[in-house]
Amino acid sequence: MRPVVETLRVRVPATSGNLGPGFDCLGMAHGIYDEVEATLIAGSSTVEILGEGQGELPTDDSHLIVRAMQRGFEFAGMPNAGVRMTCRNSISQSRGLGSSAAAVVAGLTLAAGFVGRPEAFGRAEVLTLATEFEGHPDNAGPAVYGGAVIAWSESGRSHAASLDIHPELRTTLLVPREVLSTATARAALPVSVPHVDAAFNAARTALLVHALAKNLDLLYEATRDRLHQEYRSASMPATAEVLDALRAAGWPAVVSGAGPSILVLDELDPQTCRILESRGFAVSTPGLGRGAHIVD
Repeated sequence: MRPVVETLRVRVPATSGNLGPGFDCLGMAHGIYDEVEATLIAGSSTVEILGEGQGELPTDDSHLIVRAMQRGFEFAGMPNAGVRMTCRNSISQSRGLGSSAAAVVAGLTLAAGFVGRPEAFGRAEVLTLATEFEGHPDNAGPAVYGGAVIAWSESGRSHAASLDIHPELRTTLLVPREVLSTATARAALPVSVPHVDAAFNAARTALLVHALAKNLDLLYEATRDRLHQEYRSASMPATAEVLDALRAAGWPAVVSGAGPSILVLDELDPQTCRILESRGFAVSTPGLGRGAHIVD
């Protein structure tokens, strides 16, 4: 099998996993994108990185996008090829905004585009392959489909269902200067949790699906969590302090993914934004994002 084109460009959104109570299953895409242009070549791959991760991320075949693209070619039965790639990155690294999921989904979407067989290698296959890399689909789901999703895996396949979103929903992202690896954040979690806490989160997750679509007034109650945020607070004390203050003031704020960024399911007032900026948080209101797509 030969590629149907030799050069493609793809855009993939930043994402927030969990959304508070929906641990490893709820996710939301934001209007912040990494854009990747790739040309198939003979020989070893080269990667140029502009923006986030410049001077830090690999620039050869070990780059995550290249590895994901090669996995996509393997899935489709197409020989691996080298790639000349330019990455224009706007998604902050190691901040809980799905930068690794974006990279994986970018590589797989590029592979699917080069293969040119959407009936055999479409978004459902991209999500399943992305979950192989990520281990859970809550960031990969919205990175692939956009908007907000509930995602799950069963029998070696991953799935995502898009959630209805109230037209008046607004979001605010708070991104600190500090970084936190997902591995460090996951290491803070206990092996098991009390049954009462699991039941608490199940109820809030169901309520959050309803609140996002029908009743934004319920978002504060619906974003309460007992499964992961408190356990991780010691690894991101500045985030934990700001999160507690926001919630004490009535804002529906949650840790974005594994942190340390914060997602507020509302638009913060200017005074609160100024206070947060003075504490080193970058404040933005990007809106909901579109899923991964090839750019003409």
